[in-house]
Amino acid sequence: MGAEVKDTHGQRSSSMSFAWRWKHDHLRLILLSAIISIAMTFMFLMLLYGTSDKNVSLVVNGKETLVETKQGVLQKLLDEQAITVGPHDEVSAPLDAKLRDGDRIVINHAVKVTVKADGKLSTVYTTDKTVAGAIDDLNINVRDADKVTPALEAQLTGDTQITIVRVDTHITKTEKSLPFNIVKQEDPTLEKGKEKLVRTGQQGIIVEQVEKQYEDGQLVSKKIIDQVVQKNAVNQLVAIGTKKAAPKVTTLAAASVTKGGLTFNPKKVLKNVTLTAYTADAASTGKEEGHPSFGITASGTKVTEGRTIAVDPDVIPLGWWVYIEGIGFRRAEDTGSAVNGNKIDVYFNSSSYAKKFGRKKGYTVYVLGPNKPPAS
Repeated sequence: MGAEVKDTHGQRSSSMSFAWRWKHDHLRLILLSAIISIAMTFMFLMLLYGTSDKNVSLVVNGKETLVETKQGVLQKLLDEQAITVGPHDEVSAPLDAKLRDGDRIVINHAVKVTVKADGKLSTVYTTDKTVAGAIDDLNINVRDADKVTPALEAQLTGDTQITIVRVDTHITKTEKSLPFNIVKQEDPTLEKGKEKLVRTGQQGIIVEQVEKQYEDGQLVSKKIIDQVVQKNAVNQLVAIGTKKAAPKVTTLAAASVTKGGLTFNPKKVLKNVTLTAYTADAASTGKEEGHPSFGITASGTKVTEGRTIAVDPDVIPLGWWVYIEGIGFRRAEDTGSAVNGNKIDVYFNSSSYAKKFGRKKGYTVYVLGPNKPPAS
């Protein structure tokens, strides 16, 4: 009889499979528990760190303040400090950034700037501090000559309006007439009170350089910066007469007259004639002895005392004889610049006597003609 044999191998295999499954299932639980534990620990630490006190430096528009906060996010800190941030403001960190102890946050608030230039208005929100910075943000070119109000280096304070005035300078050349002057000069040969045009005046030409300044197209100033005479003006010359007018000569009707033992019929009788005296020396004629014309009269005769007189040829023709009451017969042989009208210059050899003769007025002179009356 044989004995019954049991299947021990199958029992052993089933037992090992159950153990493996138990270990596998519990291992996942153990790993999951470990992960959850680590996460909770991290969250606890983060919560603990986030709610801890932190010292944060806030720099708002250049003013720095040290604040103590439990906030963990920048936006919450700003809300806590009642600091608003607009869309154009600059912040050195994102608003959702985590805060750490010792952080330094810089905030620059933008200001509204309006710029008036070239006939239009432009607006920009800028965090720049100066007028120049705001203009650069708008890409507006400013030249050295342009006027900017407020000044480029001025600080921006709140809403600011900036005005840019375009300044342009133009230099032009212009020709202008240069007026002539009227120059008057005395003329002793022209009768007093009369004028004579000697030379016609001519205008000159002057070239001026003119600087004109415009502001936004409007002329605001004009000045002459250079003048060059291209053509000189020619002065007009006018002669002014200084010659005394010949005095009126009173002429009486001719009648038979006996004077100095001679009877004659004068051509005319002159009243109120003035007599002076002269000699042949330099004081009277301007000629020294030895001069070729010394002692020679205007008619070509040699001066002779008792005969020669100087006259105005328009009154007494040269070569004619006259009878001067108180003096006698004389012949008109000479002239003189000072002898005109009813004036007669009587020749004497002696200079001293001529000076002593002086000026005598009120004489009557009989104009006889080219021939001296013969003795009766």
